[in-house]
Amino acid sequence: MKIAIPKETIAGERRVAMGPDVVKRLVEAGNKVVVEKDAGKLSFIPDEKYKDAGAEIASSATDLYRDATIIAKVRPPQENEVKALPEKSVLVCLLDVLRTPELAKNLAEQKITSFALEMVPRISRAQSMDVLSSQASAAGYKAVLLAAASLHKFFPMLTTAAGTIAPAKVFILGAGVAGLQAIATAKRLGANVEAFDIREAAKGEVESLGARFVEIKLEEETATEGGYAKQVSQDTTALIQKTLLKHVSEANIVITTAQVPGKKAPVLVTKPMVEAMRPGSVIVDMAVEQGGNVEGSEIDKEVEINGVRIIGPVNLPSTMAIDTTMMFGRNVHSLLKLLIKEGELNLNFEDQIINESCVTHDGEIISERIKEMLT
Repeated sequence: MKIAIPKETIAGERRVAMGPDVVKRLVEAGNKVVVEKDAGKLSFIPDEKYKDAGAEIASSATDLYRDATIIAKVRPPQENEVKALPEKSVLVCLLDVLRTPELAKNLAEQKITSFALEMVPRISRAQSMDVLSSQASAAGYKAVLLAAASLHKFFPMLTTAAGTIAPAKVFILGAGVAGLQAIATAKRLGANVEAFDIREAAKGEVESLGARFVEIKLEEETATEGGYAKQVSQDTTALIQKTLLKHVSEANIVITTAQVPGKKAPVLVTKPMVEAMRPGSVIVDMAVEQGGNVEGSEIDKEVEINGVRIIGPVNLPSTMAIDTTMMFGRNVHSLLKLLIKEGELNLNFEDQIINESCVTHDGEIISERIKEMLT
């Protein structure tokens, strides 16, 4: 079976779908792996490393995709890439179809069987395939480093000849994988850390990392069956904003991670809350690409309001491509082991993982979630 790994084309994307370690395993299992020339260059993986792992290097898309059964990517294919994919091939990547469901139509027209890694169900059997968690962990870590580099203050408490310097106060909004990694990183740097999440189940995880959990009694269900945060009502959002004002205003750093799959990110930090913060404080809005948790944040820009710097970083996992490529590839490999049996493609739609993550197959959109969005 031929597995193709193309070079990513979206601007700023440094990751590649697989590193040499995963390629070697696939080749040893009897698969043919072809990597597009310089696909790993921005992840600091030269073509020679892929050759050493048993892969072939393709100098053109034509050679790459010829007779390919499976194509593994990081980001969604752009329109010209979709047209280049072989009919009836299998595409595995972060499709982002919950935000761009029209892509599913294009893939179905090309008769592509597509799997959206972001739609792999959150069940114990699929933990090794959870790309969202592995990449979010890197993003949470990097967000704290960005904030620390922008803050004109020490993170830890220091006792010096000039007196004692109080530790920085960090407030994390959202305690999913990204938020928990941000908490752990801020604690390692010596900060006092508080965190909030609309899901009550997050309290234990937050406190286990040494942070204080800010509790708000909410009257509606706040989590999905899969453990993701749900979109809440305007009244609940207003209550959250009112309660968080005190904690935001006292923080030196606020990092927001709250996102709802397929929905606009909730606004948790309003402009009056930003204005209540001390000059020199820093906010990192990790949800900026989904509309932002912070009023006034802008995609891939730094905005200053009354001396408070708001950072809207894009694609933080890509800035750590050495490790995130390795993690991404291992997640993909776990899914491929489910899709390939004895050297043949095995699409068992009775399997929950395959059923819920498959978006298009045999010329049709088969994901009920995507079909509902398009009607």
